[in-house]
Amino acid sequence: MKKLLIRILQRLLNRLFLDYIDEQKKINLRLEKIHIDLGKLQSKANIQKSSLNLSENGFSVFSQWDEDGIIQFIIYKIPEIPRIFIEFGVENYTESNTRFLLLKDHWKGLIIDGSEEYINSIKKTELYWKTKLIAEYAFIDADNIETIFAKNNFSGDIGILSVDIDGNDYWILKKITSVRPVVVIVEFNNLLGIKKSLSVPYDPKFIRHDKHYSGLYFGASLKAFYDLLNIRGYSFIGCNEINNNAFFVLNEFAGRFQVLTLEEGYSYNWVRESRNSIGDLTFLDNRLERLEEIKDLDFLDLESNQLIKIKDYIDYI
Repeated sequence: MKKLLIRILQRLLNRLFLDYIDEQKKINLRLEKIHIDLGKLQSKANIQKSSLNLSENGFSVFSQWDEDGIIQFIIYKIPEIPRIFIEFGVENYTESNTRFLLLKDHWKGLIIDGSEEYINSIKKTELYWKTKLIAEYAFIDADNIETIFAKNNFSGDIGILSVDIDGNDYWILKKITSVRPVVVIVEFNNLLGIKKSLSVPYDPKFIRHDKHYSGLYFGASLKAFYDLLNIRGYSFIGCNEINNNAFFVLNEFAGRFQVLTLEEGYSYNWVRESRNSIGDLTFLDNRLERLEEIKDLDFLDLESNQLIKIKDYIDYI
């Protein structure tokens, strides 16, 4: 009798737990819908403002900062844009540059991440069967990126390419030729300023915090991306408010925006994300203090094709 009662209690508890999980999912879906509806209202309000300044059109629904609003402003100005996106470096896709596009505007998209666990978790959500989303597990490098696109039948003209992998971003973007995005969004290393075209040297196994504990050694300068995309026929139209994501559009659409110089579009990023050797945040906000952390590490000067150390260029950068 005692064992029977225990089994009955276990079943009841399991049922209650599953009901609780079910209810939480429903609540989360309702909250998500509310956030999307608020984003729609904010998009309409921004259109009425008629400002060409990207940061003034920014807001966040699923993006980390204000990229959702900026993207909505851009696609409003280019209504003929192909409704296809590619984004990589998405983790579990709860925070991303394209999720709002997917759910509000029903675009088709390819997302890529180096964590199999994250990708599998995405495929188990309602989002995956309700939308035209493809999630691909891969640790991206310069040799496999085009193969990943081909495998998933992404080629030619697309709407948006969003690059954020905190490492080989410049080298990956340079390798991409099979797709022609109208809009390119890149995360750049704000600490490197705009006077030199710099990138971390290419390493196919680059992982940001493994390379240096501070997390300040990654990616490329804004000028590096500006120079690369300028050659490919893109114009720089600005950055998000904290100045770590830059937005470029094909020259044929540039007249619809305020095209900027690097000096006009760049400002110092105040976010204090540096860490010490045991992984604790150090909250450094002084630029020279941050540069001191990585002064002995190698960057490639893309104009001279020579390795340099930040300590030799601190005043110049």
